[in-house]
Amino acid sequence: MTLLTNARRKLTVFASALTFGLSAALVATPAAAQETVTWKVQSHWPGSSSSYTDSLGRLQRVLEERTDGRLKLQLFEAGALFKATDTFNAVSRGILEMGTISPSYAQDKVSLAGIASGLPFAFRNVWEAAYFHQNMGFEAMLREEAAQYGVYWATDKVYPTEMVVKKPIKSWEDFTKLKIRSSGALQTFLTEAGAAASYIPGSELYSALDSGIVDGAHWGAAQGALSMGLYEVAKYHVQPALNIAGTDVIIVSQKALDKLPEDMQKIVKDALAEQFWVRTNEYQYKEQLALAKAQAEFGVEVNTLPQDVQQKLAQTAQKLWDEEGKRSDKAKEALDMLKGFLTDLGYL
Repeated sequence: MTLLTNARRKLTVFASALTFGLSAALVATPAAAQETVTWKVQSHWPGSSSSYTDSLGRLQRVLEERTDGRLKLQLFEAGALFKATDTFNAVSRGILEMGTISPSYAQDKVSLAGIASGLPFAFRNVWEAAYFHQNMGFEAMLREEAAQYGVYWATDKVYPTEMVVKKPIKSWEDFTKLKIRSSGALQTFLTEAGAAASYIPGSELYSALDSGIVDGAHWGAAQGALSMGLYEVAKYHVQPALNIAGTDVIIVSQKALDKLPEDMQKIVKDALAEQFWVRTNEYQYKEQLALAKAQAEFGVEVNTLPQDVQQKLAQTAQKLWDEEGKRSDKAKEALDMLKGFLTDLGYL
């Protein structure tokens, strides 16, 4: 009887130890899986730009929260590690895990980049550009082309690009005298239309405008101009928009993405897909607030271009569209899709 009792006691102790060991292992397993990954993120936005906080700051918080701290983003503002125009290559080679760019900075690699930067005087409303990207498949086309370079492409938002100028544009002659800071397809467009357009990095934009190196510039629209202090020296906000497009893009190294566990890869992709809609809508709301603030605090006036100026710009714009369509078969396909869409809307 005693032997049986002792055996039972030993079995009970063994079972308890086994249960404790399994419990400890279950507790320890998640802890072991909580290895933290930190991605370096080079932005094309200066730290003072509204999108640096509202876009990158938001993405940083969302990814850290949804991965329970397993993925952290280390943010670097424009020029901190690489020139803005070198960011695509750095991400492509895996030197950077993530970056933000204007599509125009990748035009030598991505033939659709010119269309992504925004064909001038194409869309008239933000929802049209959003629909073209997400519902008609343009975003998927961009992602497929960028994937050839090991880059996962995700448009941050679509929004209008509107100029600020130091003197109002009242005639075609006024427009052709302008020196304008621009980039990408819009730089080509403004130059073809008769203005003198040149690229200046965002970090040098204020001083260039203040010193008279340029007479006008575009950095987003009202929100971007306000955050960069441009209304301090340029009191006229020009409408209509030069374009409405996905002018900001988040790019991710496919190598870095593939190294993440599958659940984290899904979190990153889902967060980027969500970012497009959140930031597109938020940006439009903040645009209204920013323009109202600029008018109230800096005496900014809305300068609506005369109708004859708009017509001449539209004629120049459509010639530029056709040039972008010649860049590749994919570019022609995208342009044909765009023209069909605009025709359906009654714009062409």
